Amino acid sequence: MLDSPWLKSYPKGIHWDADLTPVPVDQILDDAVAKWPLLPAVSFMGRTLTYRELAALVDRATTGLQKLGVKPGIHVGLYLPNTPHYVISFFAILKAGGTVVNYSPLDAGKVLEHKVEDSQTDFVITLDLVTLYPQMKTLLGKTRLKKLIVGNIGEMASHRDAVNASLAAAKQLVDVPLDGQHVKFEELLNNDGRHEPTKPRDLLETIAVLQYTGGTTGLPKGAMLTHANLSSACRQYWETAQGEPPLIEPAKERMLIVLPLFHIYALSANMLLGIRIGAELILHARFELDKVIAELAEKHVTMFLGVPTMYMGIIGFPGIDKVDLRALKYCASGGAPLPVETLQEFKRLTGCQIFEGWGMTETSPSGTFTPVGASKPGSCGIPVPGVTIKFLDVSDPTRLVPLGERGEIIIRGPNVMRGYWKNEAATAENMTVDGFMRTGDVGYMDENGFIFIVDRTKDMLLCGGYNVYPRNIEEAIYEHPSVAEVCVIGIPDQYRGQSPKAYLALKPGAPEMTLKELKDFLKSRLGKHEMIQEMEIRSSLPRTPVGKLSKKELYDEINAKTAAEKAMQ
Repeated sequence: MLDSPWLKSYPKGIHWDADLTPVPVDQILDDAVAKWPLLPAVSFMGRTLTYRELAALVDRATTGLQKLGVKPGIHVGLYLPNTPHYVISFFAILKAGGTVVNYSPLDAGKVLEHKVEDSQTDFVITLDLVTLYPQMKTLLGKTRLKKLIVGNIGEMASHRDAVNASLAAAKQLVDVPLDGQHVKFEELLNNDGRHEPTKPRDLLETIAVLQYTGGTTGLPKGAMLTHANLSSACRQYWETAQGEPPLIEPAKERMLIVLPLFHIYALSANMLLGIRIGAELILHARFELDKVIAELAEKHVTMFLGVPTMYMGIIGFPGIDKVDLRALKYCASGGAPLPVETLQEFKRLTGCQIFEGWGMTETSPSGTFTPVGASKPGSCGIPVPGVTIKFLDVSDPTRLVPLGERGEIIIRGPNVMRGYWKNEAATAENMTVDGFMRTGDVGYMDENGFIFIVDRTKDMLLCGGYNVYPRNIEEAIYEHPSVAEVCVIGIPDQYRGQSPKAYLALKPGAPEMTLKELKDFLKSRLGKHEMIQEMEIRSSLPRTPVGKLSKKELYDEINAKTAAEKAMQ
């Protein structure tokens, strides 16, 4: 067995031993500004900032943050959609010496509270939107949170008054008090931009981003992603797009960003990579299919990263055959397996191959890539430059399995996290003695180094690109006074990949309940991405011979039903 069988599958011009020397993450912006000061950097709602203008706003935000007390060791949260506020704030926090903590608008209130306390977040930057500000306001005085820095989405658009009038008419804006616990984003920028330069003491140790990831039990854990992790991952993405000829070229690309920047995939493969190559980043605050298709065509977008549901939406859009999307030359998909039919139809429509890959929050999130012209159905590709992947025997984790046999994927590389924040036990559990990280994904590697993921050692679902953990949903359902027992499994969903379904056994004498009633009960307890989509009440749930609840029989039923439906087609 070759130690690195994937090397023979590397295309000409791409090198596994490429130079991945780490740099401070904020230097990625500095380098781009030095090379392309007048190129468009960020476009949002009719307004475009050049790289020089973006850098000036970052400098002013850095000064404002330092005046508030941000310095090395201080953690600042970002609770934002895809607006220029995110890009400016991200780099300003790092330049001030702080650490970024990403917060998801999909999170339930108790998860937000946990993240604030666990991550030791002192400041949060957000917007005056009804979907954001009220959730964070409740944490002032209840947690360690000191101040909220609140922006306005219109202040970054070309027509502020019109945008705000529209949002106000739709009752999407909220009033923000002027007191000691609030700072306006405009006030943060109200300075000359002269700040105290800071540099990470140790690129391998200094945390740039605390990125929370779910777990099979309990509350999320913070993955410590260092400056070295993120800058290496950015370089890995760049290297995999090289070759002869290269897929992307510096200073010549337009990148449409619809994936949420609070998600590590978009942060790393969209924002950091885009800035590294001097691309124009076209930001959309949310994924609206008609607007995305119009933007792809009208702006001649060359780069687009998405999840399978987005590509399915594009190819199924009415009249898509009449839309010219031939400017696209680099598209990638992650978060869940991409149906072969979707990949083939998208290439027919655009001429552009969708490159699939695999990674995790803990790997920043690079891991594998698909070489040009060498995709294999069902495979997530081969290891990216600098990464080594092996496979552990699932029944005996002290033993590696040979090539071609199934095992738990373990990964080592400069992009792999430093560990879990304040959780040495979880870090030790996930790391091997020789520096590999256990992923929980089960797969195998063929003789050419292509990896196929077939199972998980963890009870986890992939729903529209998000990791969803059934145990967390079950714990929330158990809070309902009528529920005696519950099992949550993933059922096939043509659009999201998987969706959660709850099987319930009710307490004696408890009234029946509808799916809507249970969803209403769970709204404050689960994130939107975790919400159950189906429910079934049974007199009893299957058990193992020793009496534990068993999901195997439920999955067997779903698989049999799916097979029968396919046979009828």
